[in-house]
Amino acid sequence: MSTLPECVEVATGSAPGAAVIWLHGLGADGYDFVPVVKELEVNALPGLSGGVRFVFPHAPMRPVTINGGMVMRAWYDIRQTDLGRQEDEAGLRESQAVTQALIEREVGRGITRDRIVLAGFSQGGAITLQAGLRQAEPLAGLMVLSSYLPLAATVAAEATAAGRSQPVFMAHGREDAVVVLSRARHSRDALAAQGVSVEWHDYAMEHSVCLEELRDIRAWLERVLT
Repeated sequence: MSTLPECVEVATGSAPGAAVIWLHGLGADGYDFVPVVKELEVNALPGLSGGVRFVFPHAPMRPVTINGGMVMRAWYDIRQTDLGRQEDEAGLRESQAVTQALIEREVGRGITRDRIVLAGFSQGGAITLQAGLRQAEPLAGLMVLSSYLPLAATVAAEATAAGRSQPVFMAHGREDAVVVLSRARHSRDALAAQGVSVEWHDYAMEHSVCLEELRDIRAWLERVLT
C-alpha cells in the first residue's frame, strides 16, 4: 500500500458513518477546503446524525514545470497549458495509488465504500476521476470541481464496471481561465460516452467555488449519502 499523506480531518459528529476524501488543487494544501465543511451543514442532513468525516490530504511537494520548476504542493506535474498534452502519467498514477490508500483507510475505520465520496478541486478533481473510475467496488460518488478527465485515452480500457456505475457531480466556472470550460465539457461528454452518469453544473465564476455551487454540492451529498 502507498504511504499515506498527512491529512487535515474534520468530523461533523462523534460517530461518523460516512466520509468525504477531498483533494486540493495545485499549490494549495489540505486546509484549503476546511472552511467549506461549515458551509455545507451536512450534520443537519437526515441519516447523517453520527456525522461525516472530511479528510483533506496534503499533496507532496514537487517541482511544477509550468511554474518554472518551482517546488509546491502538487498531485502531479503540469508540463503545458494544454492539459491534455505531455501528461505526467507517472505522477497521476502515483497519486491514484495514494488516493486508493486513503479510501482503504476509511474502509478500515468502518466506513463502507457506498458511504465514501471522493472529491477534488482542479488537480484534485483530476485525481478523483483517475482513482474513482478504476475502483473495484463502487463508492457513493465522485465530486469533480473545476477540473477535467486526465489520461483520457486510457479510460475505455481501464475504467471498471464499478467505476462507471458511480454518480459523478461535475461543476465548473464559465469564466475559468485555468481549466477552460470547453475542456471540462469535453471531459463530461467523454465520461457520458463510457456510460457514466454525470450531474453537470456551471456557474458565473472563474477558477473558484461559489455559494450556489456549495448549495448544489450539499443537495448532491444528501442524495448519495442518505
